[in-house]
Amino acid sequence: MDFDDYETLPTSSTATHMVAGSFAGIMEHCIMYPVDSVKTRMQSLKPHPKAKYRNIPEAFSKMIRNEGLLRPVRGIPAVMLAAGPAHALHFSCYEKLKRILSGNETGIGNPLAQGAAGAMSTVLHDAVMNPAEVVKQRMQMYGSPYRTCLDCFTKVIRSEGVRALYRSYTTQLTMNVPFQSVHFMTYEFCQDLTNHKRTYNPMAHMLSGAVSGAVAAAVTNPLDVCKTLLNTQEQQVLNSLKIKEAHITGLINAASTVYRFSGFKGYFRVSSSPT
Repeated sequence: MDFDDYETLPTSSTATHMVAGSFAGIMEHCIMYPVDSVKTRMQSLKPHPKAKYRNIPEAFSKMIRNEGLLRPVRGIPAVMLAAGPAHALHFSCYEKLKRILSGNETGIGNPLAQGAAGAMSTVLHDAVMNPAEVVKQRMQMYGSPYRTCLDCFTKVIRSEGVRALYRSYTTQLTMNVPFQSVHFMTYEFCQDLTNHKRTYNPMAHMLSGAVSGAVAAAVTNPLDVCKTLLNTQEQQVLNSLKIKEAHITGLINAASTVYRFSGFKGYFRVSSSPT
């Protein structure tokens, strides 16, 4: 695509943003899924002895050697199914809200409007993605008892109820609203520095995306650890707590549990972008 082609692309078409967001979301989750599997395991508070890793390369090596070549992508159908509609809603709403809140057709030049648009569009995104996150993370854990994503989905509902699919929703929002706000604000700021005229510049987009993702992930990683605990409901942790409640519920409960098992450092297990 040359510059003239780029300039003629529709910038305000909702359908364009939905299609682009859908494909981008699916590609992002597929490419990063093996890393996400490692992240989920390394955020475990009481991992199985065979699932204790010192670093990411060791985790990949042990997972493939002990559990098979495809183990790092176990559970990927769940996110592939949900990522398309979730990201279509996310990006189309973000672009529309950015223009409305900024008061101009481009939506450029107003970081607060961009941050608010990112936060509001995240509410819809997470409503679609949260059930997939629960299934995905339970499939990713070592020794997962579920055969397939559908098997996991039906057994979770049967044993824990539909509420289990949204047990981490408020925590997910508490994490993703600031994540997306910081992400989009940082991205737009980097774009102003590297591509002020917003011409066709793939390197500027890639650099802005990398920087904004890293900054947002570092800021929200403690909440990501809590979300993983709420989604996985680690049996070893539940057994150790010796409490009447059958499940860990709520952000405060999850945060106190993380601190009890791992101290302050537990909140910074494997900083990684939420998916």
